Amino acid sequence: MLERPPSGERALLVHVGVGAGVEEPDVQEFDQLARSAGVQVVASLYASLRHVEPRTLIGSGKVAELGMAVAAHAADVVLFDHPLSPSQERNLERAIGCRVLDRSALILDIFAQRARSFEGQLQVELAQLEHLATRLVRGWTHLERQKGGIGLRGPGETQLETDRRLIARRIRRLHERLEKVSRQREQGRRSRVRAAVPTVALIGYTNAGKSTLFTALTKAPAYAADQLFATLDPTVRRVSLPGGETVVAADTVGFIRALPHELIAAFRATLQEAREADLLLHVIDAADPQRAQRKDDVARVLAEIGAAEIPQIEVYNKLDLTDEPARVERDADGRATRVWVSAQSGRGLELLREALAERLHGSQFHGEIELGPEHARLRARLYEVGAVRSERPQGAGWMLEVAVDLPVLERLCAADGSPPPRIACSDRHAFLQSPIGAA
Repeated sequence: MLERPPSGERALLVHVGVGAGVEEPDVQEFDQLARSAGVQVVASLYASLRHVEPRTLIGSGKVAELGMAVAAHAADVVLFDHPLSPSQERNLERAIGCRVLDRSALILDIFAQRARSFEGQLQVELAQLEHLATRLVRGWTHLERQKGGIGLRGPGETQLETDRRLIARRIRRLHERLEKVSRQREQGRRSRVRAAVPTVALIGYTNAGKSTLFTALTKAPAYAADQLFATLDPTVRRVSLPGGETVVAADTVGFIRALPHELIAAFRATLQEAREADLLLHVIDAADPQRAQRKDDVARVLAEIGAAEIPQIEVYNKLDLTDEPARVERDADGRATRVWVSAQSGRGLELLREALAERLHGSQFHGEIELGPEHARLRARLYEVGAVRSERPQGAGWMLEVAVDLPVLERLCAADGSPPPRIACSDRHAFLQSPIGAA
């Protein structure tokens, strides 16, 4: 394994396009990723491939060109904007005599630098260990059985197995500790549901301005910087809405193209804030020419974490960098679906607060729900969140009077897994428009 220099790393970037050319927005984003990791970018190499070379990803000619570029620029590390298998990393390092990392390893390194909270550090360590577990052989090539030699076979294999066992044990321990953190977060979410406080999660592509918007809405400090993954640790604060109502807002980690699967898995406790939210504020950089592609990338990650069906308001941020006016756009049913704002200057923030109040507090349900014996778990959950006002027997089941936010009610009904309960609407709550039951 090639040693890491202590500081001042000089990086050579390799941009790879398989079956197509390398697109300039992807080049710029990877360059920004590398600089966010604190390296000095000394050169870039481009490779458009018709097919992937199994041993080294790129062909032998490009490997030779890469080796010459590493020597010419005295590079300490080569960063590939493409996934590399452990064997490809090994083969490339041997061929060019320089440390090689892929996109996933680079993002993991950035996360390791930025995590500040205990939970964030646990999540980063877990993701790093799971990534390392597939590449452990790289550090013990001098002790592999294939290398042969009397006195090397047994100890080499034993050392490798010992390290794998230690890593597996540490991974199990981290999973246990993160499960505990997740349970603590779940208790906090249940408390907010009992208090009938809706939750809003800010999600979006990294560097879209989520933390700046979060600070502007909550008046609470949150670290914001013009760099990728400035926010890793989730922050939860209250937001005041028109009419004196309040909601809870959560600032979450930014998404990115080809976000490594091990990071999505490791940060499930953080992303739980998005999965359990009543409403998502999808923050989009209005000045980004690639914003349509960024929206698609975010949608893919939301689908992976199980949050694709949660209602959204798209917030087009950074109006100060465009000629667009602050405004609210609505769908065919008159619901606010898109708000144009500038978190930096504050322009349009009152429109966003009004849209939040409309989407969240315009959906309170106070009425009766008829539950059968098959809805016993739903009945227990309604009591658990403090939604039940009264109850009376109804056939073999119950008739419950409940007062709860409609998004919370819909989520509980969906989680129950039973056929939808019957909802009885009267004039008092005839505003109810819900797909969860028949009126």
